Amino acid sequence: MNKQIIRLAIPNIITNLSVPMLGVVDTALMGRLEVEQYLGAVAIGGTIFGVVYWGFGFLRMGTTGLTAQAYGASNFKEIDLILKRGLLVALLSGVLLLIFQAFIVAAALYLIDAGPEVERLARGYFDIRIYAAPATLGLYVFHGWFLGMQNAKYPMILTILVNVLNVGLNLFFVKVLLMKADGVALGTVIAQYVGLVGAVVLLWRKYGYLLAEWNRREVLYLPALRRFFAISRDIIIRTLCLVFAHAFFMSKSATLSDTILAVNAILLQFINLLTYGIDGLAFAAESLVGKYKGAEKMPELKRAVRYIFFWGFSLAVGLSLTFGLLGARLLYVFTDKTHLLTQANSY
Repeated sequence: MNKQIIRLAIPNIITNLSVPMLGVVDTALMGRLEVEQYLGAVAIGGTIFGVVYWGFGFLRMGTTGLTAQAYGASNFKEIDLILKRGLLVALLSGVLLLIFQAFIVAAALYLIDAGPEVERLARGYFDIRIYAAPATLGLYVFHGWFLGMQNAKYPMILTILVNVLNVGLNLFFVKVLLMKADGVALGTVIAQYVGLVGAVVLLWRKYGYLLAEWNRREVLYLPALRRFFAISRDIIIRTLCLVFAHAFFMSKSATLSDTILAVNAILLQFINLLTYGIDGLAFAAESLVGKYKGAEKMPELKRAVRYIFFWGFSLAVGLSLTFGLLGARLLYVFTDKTHLLTQANSY
């Protein structure tokens, strides 16, 4: 059991830690520009997309669980249909986000109530990055489907590809072309679509034999769609509670001052590193629990849960000790501004 957990968890942890590392690079780039409002703008923009995209987290989590159950039951036809249903929902959702983008950013900025310059920069960031929505949501489905197939390697490859490319593009746009927050947003858009193309290539390379011709009646089979959205409903409630807590925190930071907003944008990177690291084990749990449920092997399912909790607590303790020992020295990764370092250090 430990071998199975490690085989799934290590690629997932690497995958997940590369996500906040992108945030670390973006924060470091914006934290070294001439004014702190750029850092605040990217933080606000990231918060908006966090709320929007995390709200669609069911596309990954729901797809993982259902695919893993079909995999455990060796129902290869259902495996194919789950992927198609997920991608259809992702595409339609991405198009809807593009249609309602003006309303989304206006409502978000009204609720956050940042300073006028931060708001202007955040709006420019949002107006560019929103065009990555169809690709981002499509990648959620691909990641979930690969994990359900007990394949943690492909999500790792895709995430590293997207984030390394994203970091490279952000450095190029900000350092070479002298763009600001808009350069960070443009780098994200390009990287997401490259990742989507990569996902299709990997799918066709290893799982092409599973893909049948499009059958509208089977893909839109109502009982299967109801099951997908019933699972998704609970995930959405859980996720929105989480993201609104983060959004509320950033909103109140913005009302205090641009400096407090910038400081909290830095400090939240520590929470992101911890969260995404632990999520690597959560993804492994989804894959294994779904597989054993589909195969109707309850003793193995319960055993997997116990072992994963042990590994989760161990990882949490290790990360906590790392933050405790390195402490304030890690703050210098994010900014070189003395007043931000002083204020962040006190927290």
